Amino acid sequence: MSNPQDKITMYGAEWCGDCRRSKKLLDTLGVDYEYVDLEAVPEAAAIAEGIAGRKNIPVISFPDGAFQVEPADSELHAKLTQLGAI
Repeated sequence: MSNPQDKITMYGAEWCGDCRRSKKLLDTLGVDYEYVDLEAVPEAAAIAEGIAGRKNIPVISFPDGAFQVEPADSELHAKLTQLGAI
């Protein structure tokens, strides 16, 4: 597994509507990212909470050290643009 700091990492779960929406945006835009399924890897929930400081998902971390929690599509798109990921 790559170092999470080297790429965009999304922590989410299939039952989470905001997670499905953010994942769809990332997929539609062709963004290279790592998806961590918190149902398949429940111990990763502690990592996501450590990044965000709260339990809300999705948590999307970026190579520049920034992160977003439950971002609107417009917020996520703006961050991806800033990073040059799209």
